[in-house]
Amino acid sequence: MRLAITSILAATGLLAASLSGQAAEPTYEGQFVQGGIVFGQTDAGAKVMLDDVAIDTIAPDGRFILGFPRDYEGPANVSIKHADGSVEEFTYDIGDRAFNIQRIDGLAPKMVTPDPDVISRIQDDSRQAREARKERFTENFLQSGFVWPALGTITGVYGSQRILNGEPRAPHWGIDIAVPTGTPVIAPADGIVTLAHPDMYFSGATLFIDHGLGVVSAFLHLSEIDVKIGDVVRQGDVIAKVGSSGRSTGPHLDWRVNVGTARIDAQLLVPPMQEAQKAARAGN
Repeated sequence: MRLAITSILAATGLLAASLSGQAAEPTYEGQFVQGGIVFGQTDAGAKVMLDDVAIDTIAPDGRFILGFPRDYEGPANVSIKHADGSVEEFTYDIGDRAFNIQRIDGLAPKMVTPDPDVISRIQDDSRQAREARKERFTENFLQSGFVWPALGTITGVYGSQRILNGEPRAPHWGIDIAVPTGTPVIAPADGIVTLAHPDMYFSGATLFIDHGLGVVSAFLHLSEIDVKIGDVVRQGDVIAKVGSSGRSTGPHLDWRVNVGTARIDAQLLVPPMQEAQKAARAGN
């Protein structure tokens, strides 16, 4: 059976669709859009492939997660191989998104390209980040859902990009939340700490939490890290303090989320910031 989900899914905020037909067909919750994350459920023991690439981590009960990078064009081809050996294939349209592009010219070269003497440090930072994201857990961490790790003014969004002196820079992969230095950062979901680095070149004090099934949160530019590698944290636990370390122009939290190697939009995991702030005020 082959099923196409049209782009209407991209326009409906949160998707909660159950595919009709055979009981073994997967159900989904999330958004089939560029930068989107989709939580899937199939039968226990099944194997899942996205565009002919196996999903590394699937929970024993059949839960899996799909992440779609910023420039993913789609359609997404999902193959489910059930425990009895039967295979079903599904095709999903991926909604396009417009991202902010900013051109800045006339900058001094040192503001565009790092000095050669720090290149090796940057490369080592990247190596440590890659290794921290390799950890894979199937624990039930994601059942808690996600909350904002800090509440404040959003000053930077996922997917925006600067072109400096005609040279495209890497897109911004996180959500920047402007709050004062020392503001507590809480765990947005349960997980295990896989990186707690005091001073990376670009991101300063940097913390990673693996939430399971390939989903990893990163918290950048911190002033203090209050947990260590191997710690299990629960949603709402204070894990760090906001700062302006690394290459930062002011105190803020840069929150990023990966699904495997796909950098996805963390803002799609939580309610709008204004709603979260209103709920927090009501709770007080």
